[in-house]
Amino acid sequence: MKTLIESIGTLVTGELGAPTVRDTTLLIEDGMVAGVGVDATAPDRVLDAGGLTVIPGLVDGHVHPTFGEWTPAQNATGWIHNYLHGGTTTMVSAGELHIPGLDFTALTPELVVSIATVSRHTTARMRPSGVKAVAGTVLLVPGMTEEHFDRLAAEGVTQAKFIFYDWSLLHTGEVSRYLQWCRERGMTVKMHSGGVSRSGSSRVAGFDVVAAVGPDIVGHISGGPIPMTDEDMARVVEDLPETALEVCSSMNYRATSFVVERLAARDELSRLTLGTDTPGGTGVIPRGMLRNICLLASMCDVAPEDAVAAATGTTARAHGLDVGVLAPGRPADLVLLGPITGSRADDALECFALGDLPGIATVMVDGVPLVDGRSEQTPPPRQSAVWRPLTPALV
Repeated sequence: MKTLIESIGTLVTGELGAPTVRDTTLLIEDGMVAGVGVDATAPDRVLDAGGLTVIPGLVDGHVHPTFGEWTPAQNATGWIHNYLHGGTTTMVSAGELHIPGLDFTALTPELVVSIATVSRHTTARMRPSGVKAVAGTVLLVPGMTEEHFDRLAAEGVTQAKFIFYDWSLLHTGEVSRYLQWCRERGMTVKMHSGGVSRSGSSRVAGFDVVAAVGPDIVGHISGGPIPMTDEDMARVVEDLPETALEVCSSMNYRATSFVVERLAARDELSRLTLGTDTPGGTGVIPRGMLRNICLLASMCDVAPEDAVAAATGTTARAHGLDVGVLAPGRPADLVLLGPITGSRADDALECFALGDLPGIATVMVDGVPLVDGRSEQTPPPRQSAVWRPLTPALV
């Protein structure tokens, strides 16, 4: 299947620092991006973007799935479908925490391995609503052996999380072994930071704990729901330059500005990743990733295209994923969006800079239009994306 998207007003690649492309086309073949700014001979279908902006599908780096589209945290169903209509095409589990009856004080190695394995072979396998759900994140607890990590790797688990670990055991060297075993198996390690989470059972983690662990990603550094102290956040930025820092929708907005300002001053926005940290006490936020982009672009002096990169390519790369970038050979996951009627913006990037949420017309995953015509979660953009007939209509 060959699809040509023509009349694109602005295309954002999802690569930090890459220039936007104006008045261009995008060619998709068999679910992959085949070219930007190219013409296609005999495409199977043509989508006239009508001057709309094209960005990569949003990558939510911090969600808490449970079973498919049901979240007991809010007793809601269909939430992943709604996130798709908010532009999210990939989501990464930060742990399947909300299983009814799960006792956070009695987690054992066998239990956490079993939960991750089941989630990997259910929610992740079914791709709810067509969204790429990277589910089956193992919660790291004391007493795990290398054999546990072998089993997880064999089941396809790629993400691990410190949240309930007993930090009084740091001196034993067990955490360092876990990091080594994860990295040898290609697993990304994230850790809860700041104050306790909604459960009340997570462990507080400031700079000293984060530095002792040395994770790949510091989860919700600006609050989940509250952050570590300003002094500790500044030390994480300055003293751990190889660590990615995550900002989530359920955050302290002042702390987000604090962290982003310091990353920008060091020219290290390549470390900034985004998520929603939902569903949870913050609720279900279908437009949460769009709101993250708006906050960065309108209040934190981040260029809109770089804010988009944080929500797509940068977050994907930090989690070891191949999505989030519109370039030849990458999955054709993308969003067509633009200003809604009444906006003074000329395109979606100007919307983000103004703090306006744009309207979504189309969302594709692997080149398949899963949202087509308009989103259920945004007003329609004032421009339309229309499938163009390939042959003249018969009279």
